[in-house]
Amino acid sequence: MTLIRWSPRLGATCELTSLQDEVHRLLEGFAAAPASRAAAAVFSPAVDIEETPEEFVVRADLPGVPQKDVKVNLMGDTLTIRGERARERERKEGNYTRVERSHGAFERSFTFGTPVKSEGVSAQVRDGVLEVRVPKADAARVREIEVKLVS
Repeated sequence: MTLIRWSPRLGATCELTSLQDEVHRLLEGFAAAPASRAAAAVFSPAVDIEETPEEFVVRADLPGVPQKDVKVNLMGDTLTIRGERARERERKEGNYTRVERSHGAFERSFTFGTPVKSEGVSAQVRDGVLEVRVPKADAARVREIEVKLVS
């Protein structure tokens, strides 16, 4: 007999969950649909969150956002990144044939669900990417315990 480990991502359950997620996303888009295309272009930076045994590393793409316009806050285990990407001055001499780059104020919040140390948090911007390092509290770090042989 072959045993197969159950996973919620396998089989019909996964397909149903994926379908539900897509329907929710579609309906949210209609509910929040702005009156015009220009209002739809709201800037929301893409974010990656990496977890290591010692810390969380959050990287956010912030092209065109000056460092002075970025605020990073940590309250408990929730990290909040706020900022604003200003609209470039419109040129009077020509017409735009396409406008795809969004602008405006943004706010992204992430809850780690693990105790973190607020005093060791660091944030830096390099090449338009904000990197925030949030160290885990000592109680939340994984410790390997040596197993001894008793004779």
